[in-house]
Amino acid sequence: MNRPLAFRPDRPEPPAHLPVRLVVASIAGIWLCYFLLATLRAAVVGFDFSLPMLSRRFLVALAAMAVTLLLWPLLRLFDGKPLLARVAAVLLAALPASMAIAVINQWVFADIESEVFAKIGEKQGISIRRDEAGNVLVDVPDDVTGDQPMARIGSVSITDVLRDDNRLRQMSDLALGRYFVLLAWAALYLALANAAQTRMAERREGEYRRAAKAAELRSLRYQVNPHFLFNTLNSLSALVMTGRNDSAERMIQTLSTFYRRSLSDDPTADHTLGEEIALQQLYLEIETVRFPDRLLTRFDVPEDMSGAMVPGMILQPLVENSVKYAVAATSRPVTISISAQAVGGLLEIVVADDGPGSPAPRPDAKANGFGIGLSNVRDRLAARFGEEASVASGAQPHGFRTVIRLPLQAGGARD
Repeated sequence: MNRPLAFRPDRPEPPAHLPVRLVVASIAGIWLCYFLLATLRAAVVGFDFSLPMLSRRFLVALAAMAVTLLLWPLLRLFDGKPLLARVAAVLLAALPASMAIAVINQWVFADIESEVFAKIGEKQGISIRRDEAGNVLVDVPDDVTGDQPMARIGSVSITDVLRDDNRLRQMSDLALGRYFVLLAWAALYLALANAAQTRMAERREGEYRRAAKAAELRSLRYQVNPHFLFNTLNSLSALVMTGRNDSAERMIQTLSTFYRRSLSDDPTADHTLGEEIALQQLYLEIETVRFPDRLLTRFDVPEDMSGAMVPGMILQPLVENSVKYAVAATSRPVTISISAQAVGGLLEIVVADDGPGSPAPRPDAKANGFGIGLSNVRDRLAARFGEEASVASGAQPHGFRTVIRLPLQAGGARD
């Protein structure tokens, strides 16, 4: 059984979590972009170690992806929190992550550093190396002078040009660069998370609207059943009181068939026009037992229109009105007709009779709860189709006529 959604406007929206594949794709995209830009920069400046540097740079990018992926669960804890809290979490969590990436970068490139120093020294005509303490030493020939204090070793002078504080500065520069890359990914993550939260809120709002609309349609649809049952039981009572037991028995059997068909379906579901016409034929057969000499029917529904979809029992109030105000109100034969055709992309259904026309409404109809008729049809069509559907009704020289127009939707008969 379908149950209506429970409306809880006081309950906060749960956070929307991004799919793992989307998070992984965003991380890979950010660091691959960084890898390509760094490689392009190395090519532009003409760095001589492009091939060995390329593999190491790619290894660092993979390690950075892994560190960023470890950062994601922490940020996920703040999904649904205020934006300021999420930004603060990003700024703080990205610091140790960027330092970790910088350390990995130094470790990966450590074995190639001596080659870099040698190549630079060769261009400058000097020798650059690092001692056991981590200091960068430059071996300068005797004929080179400078303001730096020199320590004499053999035929060369050694000057201490770079110490450990320079290595720390280099590490800080690396960490700072990776820190901004992490912030760029975090900004992308927050944007994707906010978009997911917005989509989820829109989806829930749509579900609420559909549930409210379904509840309205059910309410309007359920109005038809007691109204019809009230009129039919009155007719059945009249047959029993007048001793027409055979006719009453036939009416009960037809009434059972009618309700089995009309109540077994979802009240918000659409039926084919052919099914709706068959249902009205059953109802008119019930009323024919009551008015065997006065109720005539005519149906003009083309075969290609029988598959068009219409709300279930949408014609019932209109046919009942014709029976009540036309057939029952006169002693002569009255013909109730139902016709359908396609008009400009719309399905036009006409319910008409050649009775005495539109009578004055009963003053106690609404008070007794049975004065639905045209208003029920209008409300149901408005709830189902909005401004795309319309209902026009009025008296004509001989009888009353109601025209329904609604979107023409093709369908098929159901089992």
